[in-house]
Amino acid sequence: MSGDGRVTRSMLFVPANKWPMIVKAAASAADAVCIDLEDSVPPDEKATGRVNIIRAFHELDFGARTRMFRINGLDTPFAATDIAEVVHGAGDRIDLMMVPKLSSPGDVTEAESRLAQAAANRRLERAIGIEGQIETAAGFVWLREIAHASKRLEGLIFGPGDYAASMRMPAESIGMSDANDALYPGHRWHAVMHAIVANARAAGLRAMDGPYAAHTDAGGFERSCRIARAMGFDGKQCIHPSQLAIANTVFSPSDSELEHARRVVDAYRSAVAAGRGAVSLDGRMIDEASVRMAEVVLKRHTAETTRTANP
Repeated sequence: MSGDGRVTRSMLFVPANKWPMIVKAAASAADAVCIDLEDSVPPDEKATGRVNIIRAFHELDFGARTRMFRINGLDTPFAATDIAEVVHGAGDRIDLMMVPKLSSPGDVTEAESRLAQAAANRRLERAIGIEGQIETAAGFVWLREIAHASKRLEGLIFGPGDYAASMRMPAESIGMSDANDALYPGHRWHAVMHAIVANARAAGLRAMDGPYAAHTDAGGFERSCRIARAMGFDGKQCIHPSQLAIANTVFSPSDSELEHARRVVDAYRSAVAAGRGAVSLDGRMIDEASVRMAEVVLKRHTAETTRTANP
């Protein structure tokens, strides 16, 4: 299943055991809301979290926001119950299921199998997609196979916190620059981030960057968003509503980008119609690659406009 159809500039995470936060998230500026059963929920509150997810998808109006929930790791005693209970209780209202710590294509097929069984038991007519988090060294190594492991897979997501732990990379917080970044002569996360985007694009999936822990550091969060966008990511996970406006802005084409993209397309089409092989705009040569880049910008804008017009 291709992830091209969803606009996900911002994905707001909210703990499943915190009902007031879920209510606020459903009415937020997020493109997607993910109700989390994993790290943010203590073991003795997992059951309450499942009940809240089912209640939320039945009672709250999420509008055009993508409705998601994150299960616990497949290697935990919670994952099977997460899938079975949530899909049985609210499967007809769920868009995506997020699976953490994918470390092999087998993890994807296991999640797909459990999800398919739960959907069959519920007799669902609509398919629930899968979002996979890349958070381990093994996940990085098996990225190509993971990306092509299931037709239900819609997107790949970078998880910097667990990835740092898996790689034994020192880090003071999740997704933030620290003294260790200053020591490294480059971007420490470049390899895994670029690999996630490349494999997502090769498989027709979305690519989402991970969270930035300091939600009061607006400048740092914006810089993190701009780095991710420069690398080709579609959007960013957010842990606080205050981050949403920044993410939505950064991952949307600016007015100047849109104007330039339209001019590139128009100039190239005019040149082709006139039988000219070489095209110049503002002193720069334009070729088919330039047009493809411009068309990506315009397609993104059209998708965002359509989403806004059909809440």
